[in-house]
Amino acid sequence: MEQQSEKVAFITGANRGIGFETAKGLGALGIKVIIGARDTAKGEAAAKQLQTLGYKAEAIHYDANQAKSADAAFEYLNKHYGKLDILVNNAGINQEQLMGSNNSSTVSADTLQQTFHSNLFAVIELTQKLLPLIKKAPAGRIVNLSSILASLTLHSMANSPIDPAKAFAYNASKTALNVYTVHLAHELRETNIKVNSAHPGWVKTELGGDNAPMEVADSYKTSVQLATLDADGASGGFFHQGEALPW
Repeated sequence: MEQQSEKVAFITGANRGIGFETAKGLGALGIKVIIGARDTAKGEAAAKQLQTLGYKAEAIHYDANQAKSADAAFEYLNKHYGKLDILVNNAGINQEQLMGSNNSSTVSADTLQQTFHSNLFAVIELTQKLLPLIKKAPAGRIVNLSSILASLTLHSMANSPIDPAKAFAYNASKTALNVYTVHLAHELRETNIKVNSAHPGWVKTELGGDNAPMEVADSYKTSVQLATLDADGASGGFFHQGEALPW
């Protein structure tokens, strides 16, 4: 087991995109980064990229769709570190057209079930499994990757800035994730753990598409901010680069 004083972060889906940039951002701060990836080879390749930058990184297999994957992550982290300072629930899916469509009357049960499993149920399972390790850290931080499309306030307002984006399964799964953030933060309010939801921005990833205005290289900022909050930082909030977003 490595020294307890070293900060350790576990980031799901961190072999590419926003997760990888978040790993780089945390690695640059001297935090040991554990990449969780469905494809172990891709995870190891990402870890090697970080190592070439001088960062401490390694990869383990994590697949939200595989039974016992959360158990395996717990066993690895407990065996090698005995605690977890930062959990970034970054992995997620979208199976719908995000922009210019409203599929509320046609979305399939299959799409709903798969989206909610990856974006909500698997996040809850992993977080609950790793919480005993986070409680052992001096200042535990949990970051749930949400989206501005989760905001019921913005969706329902007149002249909504997100009006064209009505992918029901994706949006609803992220709204539910925000509810989990609020409830978990409330449960942990007397501890040293902070739980927040992050909107990284509309990013040029496989999920965000080529029309997104934000480059992948800038997508880490909100997650890293929330993962490294001071003791007087917020908990139970929804943020984008330091700005609170409406629920």
